[in-house]
Amino acid sequence: EMALMSGRALLEIAKVYTYGATKYSADNWRGGIKWRRVMSAVQRHLVAWMDDEDLDQESGLPHLAHAAWGLIALLEYNYTHPELDDRYHGVA
Repeated sequence: EMALMSGRALLEIAKVYTYGATKYSADNWRGGIKWRRVMSAVQRHLVAWMDDEDLDQESGLPHLAHAAWGLIALLEYNYTHPELDDRYHGVA
């Protein structure tokens, strides 16, 4: 249920969407991005946060909100852009 989610966390993630809309264009992410590129960004933000850097230097927004954006995008792409799945799938 949506009411169970943290409003504060959702607002921080929404700020990342707004930042991306300003930097690129509104809804550009809906066109899809190769999955590894998104996963790499998620990992970079998590590593920065693990190294005690709370805010992204470029955007000034929390690294965890950027990472959450990436995970939400990947969850969406699982349904809408499976053709962009470039994960390693093992040796055939």
